[in-house]
Amino acid sequence: MKYLLSINYFIWLVLSALFFACGEFFSKKFALHPTPSFVALILTAYILGTLAWLPAILQKNQLSIVGTIWSVLSLLATVSIGVLIFSEKLNWFSGAGILTAIIAIVLLSLA
Repeated sequence: MKYLLSINYFIWLVLSALFFACGEFFSKKFALHPTPSFVALILTAYILGTLAWLPAILQKNQLSIVGTIWSVLSLLATVSIGVLIFSEKLNWFSGAGILTAIIAIVLLSLA
């Protein structure tokens, strides 16, 4: 347990958000081609994301900050997958929202 807590909470949040984004990726693939193997991949990714979340909340113990940072990181990862892999389009308003989200991560990380 000490080893898990020796890793900075932000790294755990990034890892958790990346697993969540993988779950989102597999969800999109499932929507395009429904198969039981995608369901297994989705569940695995979300479970691993939750397990990576636990050391972060245990270490920081501030749900409002940790939860918000995680939400923004997972949003950024999910948007990146949608745009870069699935060629989804963003308008300038969406881009402004993403920029605001990045600013939120910076401000909350400093708190």
